Amino acid sequence: MPRKGHDGSLNGRVLIAGGGIGGLTLALSLHQLGVPCTVFEAATEVRELGVGINILPHSARVLMSLGLLRELDDVAIRTRELRYLNHLGQQIWAGECGLWGGHDVPQLSIHRGRLHGVLWRAAQARLPVGGLRNGYRLHGFTQGSHGVTARFTLADGTEAEERGDVLVGADGIHSALRALLHPGDGGIRWQGSQLWRGAVDWPVFEGGNVMLIAADSMAKLTVYPIAEGRSAGTRLTNWVMNGKVADGASPPPRRENWSRPGKLEEALPFARRLRLPFLDIEALIRATPQFFEYPECDRDPLPWWTRGRVTLLGDAAHPMYPTGSNGSAQAILDATCLARLLSELAPEAALSAYEAERRPKTAEVVCNNRRGGPERVLDLVAERAPKGFNRLEDVITTAELADIVGGYARLTGLASH
Repeated sequence: MPRKGHDGSLNGRVLIAGGGIGGLTLALSLHQLGVPCTVFEAATEVRELGVGINILPHSARVLMSLGLLRELDDVAIRTRELRYLNHLGQQIWAGECGLWGGHDVPQLSIHRGRLHGVLWRAAQARLPVGGLRNGYRLHGFTQGSHGVTARFTLADGTEAEERGDVLVGADGIHSALRALLHPGDGGIRWQGSQLWRGAVDWPVFEGGNVMLIAADSMAKLTVYPIAEGRSAGTRLTNWVMNGKVADGASPPPRRENWSRPGKLEEALPFARRLRLPFLDIEALIRATPQFFEYPECDRDPLPWWTRGRVTLLGDAAHPMYPTGSNGSAQAILDATCLARLLSELAPEAALSAYEAERRPKTAEVVCNNRRGGPERVLDLVAERAPKGFNRLEDVITTAELADIVGGYARLTGLASH
């Protein structure tokens, strides 16, 4: 990395702690720009875990530039429309998505594990031998004027050191690097909402490419297809049931209680609060062989991400509520920004410019998501018309809808493309 090359380009190696969506996108972007890198993933094996997420157009454009659109299309659904509904299924807002919404790339609804699999296989194929390493858990680093040394605990309990010119922590909401940089960080924040998430083959509804979000004051359902089903007339359908179970004053569930199997008796009372005429929510949940529960958590925005040659990316830097489908999108945008700057500038200058560009934007998204993001329109309607409405304009104005939903799109960068 420059020592200092005439053009400021990197001559050494970028060390990436974390082989998730953000870390792999960074690696693929760096490789495309000719910047050497190595990904160190703590898990000993990569499994296609998780449920559905959305790849919004501003992040889909990055993945398309990496030549991945065909592989993603093979395992995803191109989302045509997003609709916000009240608890009775009355429409509050609808907007066309992706190509239907005037973007030059699609919006993709996809199983998170399948997205991760596409990125991992691409990195395996493109990075040199040794560019992807499993079973490396970061536990420390040192740095100086000529580089950084990362210290890892390996799966067999031994330790290893790797030297590079930059260290990037893309190691998720429980980031080891974030803890090293910010030992006094306030920790994970929880406002009392629990998520139950699952995916199951289900008969096509609303054309098979529509995302629906319905809510009252205590419960919210997000449901959308993420792949073709195994039988004709079905889609692999992702659902998320969000229920308010605490007031937010208590600490979040212990880490070992994240991603544990969900219980029908806990999820169904919230599902029964919502009555959509075209979808039997309770039957959808009951038909899911196994679903999982997660606390809806984030962390407070950090005052800084970077020290010298070390920085954070994605959920390690700015974990956020899933409102607005922007968690993975913002990690992907981090990655393409950082890769570009590392290809243009000396290491410390690149990391400084990256933080200056991305930290303020993501901090705003984190805070906006806490207030409900674009889905705040659901909260307003539930508050103002708890029994439904005859005329939407008597409950919320067109200007309010445009300000909340359109303002969020501008904030996250979606409306700028």
